[in-house]
Amino acid sequence: MPASSASCFLSELPSGAHAVVARLCGADDAQQAQTVRRLGELGFIPGEPVQLLRRGPGGREPLAVQVGDTQFALRLLEACCIEVTPL
Repeated sequence: MPASSASCFLSELPSGAHAVVARLCGADDAQQAQTVRRLGELGFIPGEPVQLLRRGPGGREPLAVQVGDTQFALRLLEACCIEVTPL
C-alpha cells in the first residue's frame, strides 16, 4: 500500500502523467528483491522525475516510461514496485 494518500504506484498513473519516484517496494521474496534492485540500477530512485508515456495494446503492458532522460518498457509487475508522487 502507498505510504500516503498523495502517492500511488507507477502502474496506476494515466498515460502522459508526470510524477516523482517516492520509493521502491515489494521485496517480499527473492524474485521481487531482484526486480527492485534492477529498477534502482536503471535509475528509478527516490526524487527522480518519471513520466508514464503510454500503455501497450488495450491499456495493459508494456508501459512506456521515461525516467530522467531515458525511456524504458516496463511490465505491470515492475511498475507496481515503484511508488510515485504525481505532479
